[in-house]
Amino acid sequence: MATTPPGPRLRWSPLLALATAAFLGIVTEALPAGVLPEMARDLRVGEAAMGQSLTGYALATGLSAIPLARATAHWPRKRLVLAAVAVLLLADAVTALSPSYPLTMAVRIAAGVAVAAIWSELVGYARRLTPPALHGRAIAVTGVGVPLALSLGIPLGTWSGRLLGWRPTFALVAALAAALLLWIALAVPDAPGHPGRPAPVRTALRRPGVRPVLFVTAAYVLAHNVLYTYVAALLDDYGAGGRRDLLLLVLGLAAVAGLAATGTLIDRRLRHLTLAATAAFLTAAVLLLLPAPPLLLAAGLWGLGWGSVAPLFQTAVADAGGEPGQTLLVATWNTAMGLGGATGGLLLDLHGPGTLPWSALALLLPVLAVTALARRHGFPPRRRPTAPGNADGPWAAPRAAPLGDGDRGTGDVPVSPRAG
Repeated sequence: MATTPPGPRLRWSPLLALATAAFLGIVTEALPAGVLPEMARDLRVGEAAMGQSLTGYALATGLSAIPLARATAHWPRKRLVLAAVAVLLLADAVTALSPSYPLTMAVRIAAGVAVAAIWSELVGYARRLTPPALHGRAIAVTGVGVPLALSLGIPLGTWSGRLLGWRPTFALVAALAAALLLWIALAVPDAPGHPGRPAPVRTALRRPGVRPVLFVTAAYVLAHNVLYTYVAALLDDYGAGGRRDLLLLVLGLAAVAGLAATGTLIDRRLRHLTLAATAAFLTAAVLLLLPAPPLLLAAGLWGLGWGSVAPLFQTAVADAGGEPGQTLLVATWNTAMGLGGATGGLLLDLHGPGTLPWSALALLLPVLAVTALARRHGFPPRRRPTAPGNADGPWAAPRAAPLGDGDRGTGDVPVSPRAG
């Protein structure tokens, strides 16, 4: 009696290990936002200066994404991921023990560079680990660490920081990194570097639609980080500092809901979803300007918009510029995160937290306008396929064969943007 052979299956352990690496990167980056007053007090600096620990991290990720990907193109991929997680472990451990602000900033910048390496591997490793029929599901699994970090990791870190103190909380994150190192060493198969020469990413800028998408990405992420980096100071200004962990939890859960809704509609409604995500965040900024703002509603709308935009911008730039466009998106996204922290810190020092929602509103209005105008290229009503000639990524390497048990694939590992 003939039997039907089993179909291809996901390799859950290595995929979840990579998802945990993404989770760790987001938590390490954003944790200071929830404990900013406590860190600033202990390290004897102002909150605006302490906020630059997020700025330095994000700028390090954004500015190093392209040169780091080129410099490590020939490295064995598992060695690269292990090295990046080891740097995160060291950075979190040193942060937990750091007696000074300069040392904290130095290790935060090193951690930002390490995270650039992790983002560069998520999509490529997901493809190497699975047959083509399961690529989409595998990429979704590796990407789940970002919304989980937003919805659970950061609020729990904020709660832990308030309960135990920020130093023990960073020590706990370092312990998670140590466990992750062992998990990756045991569960994730190795893969060689790719021999092809990287194609210049600047060629993507000449393609119609790429520049509008990059502008929208930069302004939206800048608006988010102007507010998010100094959310503790903003909530204290509203007299709601004691609700900080609850409001961050609402924002995170709403971000997960926005991501889930986007995943079901993105292929048919990318333009409409982008406009809706911008309108949701813009409405939240307007609500924050009211004398007695409805903070839970504002946090929910903000989260719905923020949780949606990463896959929207990633898909839009891939349709317009292929994988070189994706590499530019990583750099744009993370640089905007860093500049958002710097801009918010300057505004906080000069004018106080009340100016932060106004700044977000001023940035989101052009986002709405450019998205609406980019109807032909960038955010068209109907999606076009990925730009020709870029299906194989910026490395011009042969397409990967799935990694079996003990196998080593070859092929491209494109740089992948994140959601947080």
